[in-house]
Amino acid sequence: MRLSRSLASAAVAVALLLCLPHDASPHARVERPRAEEPELFGAACHSRITGSHVTAYCHNPYPDVDRVRLHIECERWWDVDSDGAPVEAGPAQTVRLDGRCWKEVRSVWVSHQKR
Repeated sequence: MRLSRSLASAAVAVALLLCLPHDASPHARVERPRAEEPELFGAACHSRITGSHVTAYCHNPYPDVDRVRLHIECERWWDVDSDGAPVEAGPAQTVRLDGRCWKEVRSVWVSHQKR
C-alpha cells in the first residue's frame, strides 16, 4: 500500500510540473542584465625621446574624434615644462605631436579628450 501512495504522489508531482508554464519551470532560462559594454574611445599613442626632442604618434582607430595633447616634463628645474596644443585625431587618422626641452627630458605623456 505504501508503494502505491508514493507512486501516486510522484505521478501528481510530475503532472503538476508538466502543467506549469515554461517561465515558472525550475529550468527556465533567466535573462541576466547585460553588462554595459566599454566605450571604444582613445587613440593609441607611442612616443620617442631623442636627446631633448620628443615625438609622439597617435593613431585613432575609433569613429569618435580624440583631441590629443603632448605633455613634456623637463629634467632641469629652470627648463620650462610644456603642454602642447590639442590636435584632433579623426577616425582612422594618425597625427604627429612634437616638442622639446632645452636639456634632458624627464617624462612624456599624452592626454586624451573626447570632442
